[in-house]
This record gives sequence, structure tokens and C-alpha cells, in this order.
Amino acid sequence: MQSIVVITTGGTIASTADGAGAKVARVPGAALVAGVEPHGAPPGVDVRVVEAMSLNSYDIDLAGMDTIVAAVHEALADPTTIGVVVTHGTDTLEESAFLVDLFHDDPRPVVLTGAQRSSDDAGADGPGNLADALAVAASEEARGLGVLVCFAGRLHAARGTRKVHNTERDAFRDADHGPVGTVRDGRVRVDAVPARVGTAPLRAVPLTGTRVDVVALYPGADATALDAHVARGARGLVLEATGCGNANA
Repeated sequence: MQSIVVITTGGTIASTADGAGAKVARVPGAALVAGVEPHGAPPGVDVRVVEAMSLNSYDIDLAGMDTIVAAVHEALADPTTIGVVVTHGTDTLEESAFLVDLFHDDPRPVVLTGAQRSSDDAGADGPGNLADALAVAASEEARGLGVLVCFAGRLHAARGTRKVHNTERDAFRDADHGPVGTVRDGRVRVDAVPARVGTAPLRAVPLTGTRVDVVALYPGADATALDAHVARGARGLVLEATGCGNANA
């Protein structure tokens, strides 16, 4: 039987309030999938759940991102898999989506989704987002588009998409290219082909143990942070520059 593999990592979509009112990722993957009914997967398609981790995504480190990449590749190694869905916290969803896309060389869809409202919220958006992502993973329309982000009925390419709002349900945007498609009532519509199609993916390599630090360039910034990161063994530095990549003296 054909199957969609749902890889769960935690995040708001899997969170409920603890005794202190904090939202903690602890809803099992099987319960997340059960929560999309009566939408469910398309007829004749089985849904298989892989619980990779259960973390709020601000706690995912490079080893966790390696785990996600490996889980996606393992899922796609099964010829019965027609698509993969990854549920993920929104804080770092764009980073994981971009990383998976860098190493993705398969026409089958890989779709990341999550939620802005916790699982126990009266207005939880996770079930709807997951149902949409399942529809995309099973869709012929989504084949060959690379890794996608599915949120609030919109489809975005992994490359260029970022979280633009902390509370709105429609939290992700690609400012340069806009969405590549939409999902409505389980029907997937693709309006644009992401620019990554036709580019050679990178060979998958582990990130664990690699130190590359990010330095923000703000008015009056000097070399203090640069020197500190180098002293701690950074193998590379990324400058969060101004404008189109401008750096001060």
C-alpha cells in the first residue's frame, strides 16, 4: 500500500499547557494524525508516523536538524512512500525546511507544517494545517517542487520562505516570490514552480559539531563579537549585514 510518512518533532502543533500554563510539546505523533479526521489521508493511502523528537523548536540544535534530514531520507528510501510530512515548531521551521531542501534530490513532496495555536487551544490550527500537508504530500501537483512549507492554506518554497508574524495563523511568507500554490478543502493548486528546480542538491553531510556563528552588524558595531567567536573555535562566520549586505568599517 502507498503511504505518507509523518515525521513529528514537537512544536506548538504538539503542545499543551502544563501546570504553570507554559505550552510544552508532548502530544504523541499518532494523536496528531488522529486529530485531522474526518479529513484524514487521501483514500487508499496509509499514514505512517515516525516520532523523531518532541521539542519546542527553539530547542532544536544541529544534531536535531541532522536527525530530521536522516528521517526524511529514510522515509524516501521506501518505494511505497509517496510523500513526507514533517511537523515542526514555527520558531526554526524555516531553517529546517531550507536544510532538508539543500539535500533533497527526489520528486516526491516533502512538506513542513506546524501551528500557531497549541493543540489544547479552542482555535487550534494544527489539525487543519496537517490535513492540508497530507493532501500536498499525496498530490501529483506537488511532485518535483522540492521541499515545501504548508501553512494556513498556502504553499511556499523552502528557499526564501520565512516566518513573518509571531501570532497570526498565516505566519510564513516568501517576500521575493510569493506562494507557489494553495490548498483548499483537500484540493492542491500549484501556481508557480520554485526556482530550486533544476539545481543540483548538495551531498548530505552532518552539521553536528560544526561551529559557524552569526554576528549582527548594527550601528556602532565593532569586532568584539567577531574576535570572541574566532577565539571559541568558529569554523566560519556569517555577518547579519544591513541593506544588500553592507558592512560598516
